[in-house]
Parts: sequence; C-alpha cells; structure tokens
Amino acid sequence: MQPYDERLTAPRSWWLISFLVGVSFALILLPFGTLPLLGGLVGGTAVAAVLASSYGSMRIRIVGDSLIAGEAKIPLSALGGTEVLDPEEARAWRTYKADTRAFLLLRAYIPTALKVEVTDPADPTPYLYLSTREPERLAEALKAARTTAA
Repeated sequence: MQPYDERLTAPRSWWLISFLVGVSFALILLPFGTLPLLGGLVGGTAVAAVLASSYGSMRIRIVGDSLIAGEAKIPLSALGGTEVLDPEEARAWRTYKADTRAFLLLRAYIPTALKVEVTDPADPTPYLYLSTREPERLAEALKAARTTAA
C-alpha cells in the first residue's frame, strides 16, 4: 500500500475556461455556417479540455523507497529534511528565494508547498519544491517511508 498519493488536478474554473475557448472558436467559425460553428465549439472545447487535463494530471506519490513527483523519481535515501511552506512562504520560494538548480513541481493554483532538501552529493539539485494541497501529510509520509526503508 502506498503511504502517499496525490493528483494535482486543475481547478474547476479551468473547465469553464475550456468551454469558453470552444465558444470563441464557434464564434470565429460562425460566418461559415452551422456545421463549422458546431465543429468549432466541440473541437475548441475538446482541445482546451485536453490541455487543461494534461497540465493538471501531475502526481506526487511515494512508492517503495522512491518519491515520484511528476516525471522525477528520487530515492528516499537522497532526501533530507522537509519544510512545510504556507501560501506566503511558498510564493517567496517560487520567486525571489528560488534556486535555479532546484526541481520545481510547480502549480500556481495550489497555494501551499513542501520543500525537500536533496542530500545526495552527486546531485546538483539543492532541493525539491513540490506544490501540494497537503504538505504536512506529505512530510509525515516521507518521514515514515524513510524510517521504514532504513
């Protein structure tokens, strides 16, 4: 059983925006008739929805002795301390406190985050910035998984 698994889904407002993109395509194609109008509505909505869904389908999970965050797979042995970031501190670490070498799984629509130090001397990445709706739970799951793996 996995101790932590979170999907970073797109906010509900993005689905409304996807529909509005379809409406705009329909209005653009209105002069060409009813069939192109319907095609623009369906096609524009579908393309915008696929883009919103693919951007919002990132996952953070702990599997075995690894943390998987998006496309990155990091062994728990390479991770150090964690710092739970409230919305204000998370914004600071996304902007002026950010290190260009850090790994960012950043979703601006998620206000909280977890900062995880990387302790592997062979890895130039100083830390992981993980947007998460439940940073305390992720920190606890990482701590529990590291003690179990050790």
